[in-house]
Amino acid sequence: MQHESKYLTAGIPGTGGVIKETPEDFVVEEIPAYLPSGQGEHCYAVIEKRGIATLEALRRISRALGVQERDMGYAGMKDAQGLTRQTISIPRVSPDAVRALQIPGVAVLSAAMHGNKLRLGHLKGNRFTVRVRSVAGNAPALAEETLEIVRRRGLPNRFGVQRYGVQGNTHLIGACMLRGDYRAAVDTVIGDPKAVADERWRLAIEAYHRGELAEALSLFPPHFRVERDLIDRLLKRPDAWQQAFNAVQPRMKRLYLSAFQSFLFDKVLDGRLDTLDRILPGDIAFKHENGACFIVQDAEVEQTRADSFEISPTGPMFGCTMMEPSGEQLELEQGVLEAHGVTRESFALPGALRMDGERRALRVPVSETVVQGEGENLVLSFALPRGSYATSLLREIMKVE
Repeated sequence: MQHESKYLTAGIPGTGGVIKETPEDFVVEEIPAYLPSGQGEHCYAVIEKRGIATLEALRRISRALGVQERDMGYAGMKDAQGLTRQTISIPRVSPDAVRALQIPGVAVLSAAMHGNKLRLGHLKGNRFTVRVRSVAGNAPALAEETLEIVRRRGLPNRFGVQRYGVQGNTHLIGACMLRGDYRAAVDTVIGDPKAVADERWRLAIEAYHRGELAEALSLFPPHFRVERDLIDRLLKRPDAWQQAFNAVQPRMKRLYLSAFQSFLFDKVLDGRLDTLDRILPGDIAFKHENGACFIVQDAEVEQTRADSFEISPTGPMFGCTMMEPSGEQLELEQGVLEAHGVTRESFALPGALRMDGERRALRVPVSETVVQGEGENLVLSFALPRGSYATSLLREIMKVE
């Protein structure tokens, strides 16, 4: 189950290069959905974090202020690898107290009160400034050529490999869960020794796959809690694979399932790249203004709305109650499910693991694009709507997986 995928701009050579060599090479700034009113019990703080993830920043701030982390809010998760500016909400603290914080890796840029807790998704999008180092000599011209196509046709709304974890395999675990193959699920959580560089970690994985569970347990460092819990259960009850897999927290299980949903979406997207900006009979279309979806009745009529980027065709975040298209798009989606050994009904797992599914736009608009060449470096600035990934645009420009 490989990740290789196609390019919308395959006819244009890539710039090559590398990203994220320093946090300052990858700058992200949230575009808020609204600004704080100045009244209320939640302090909205714009923070700048460097080299740490959003949840780690929240942990540090909650400890410094004596506030419960669960009562704090944020609009979007931001990568640890970069310099990111985002808004968080903190209940029942004064803006002065927040502005006075001195926390490693976190700077408070502004603070003001508002009436409600900030919720996931409460943002319009993100602005990015990315430095790509060691690019080809004609990189600015190649980037402009790529961007011209992307601005006109839309950016493939790809998830990409960042959804698949450190070993690039979280989607494989989700697939095993849906197929009820818990031995394969456990094996995949433990991982592939070829996918890790750390020697002790690699030796632990090799011992597990040789069946030497006690040795594997002794080799896995203490912070590998999931792996250690799985092996500990197998030592007590060999071959009880499903019971062993129950050592994994429900939150992680949902993450695995979500990664597989993302993988399948990208596979459907690959099948629609040639008609990414076309509305086909039977499509389910996405309204960019409000996120609503509707079944296309007349593809010709709706194409004029697609040409002005009012709407776009959608792909599946597969689930057991997801709205289904018809025609060619339904055939494509059913083919992807069959190729990976699952059905829509597979997602009807018990309890909190049930995945209902939803539709996601196959393309998104890119705005505020600026390209600058600086010697062997390329500096790109652009804005994307929420839920879309900068890496989707960078892979089109760089042509580097």
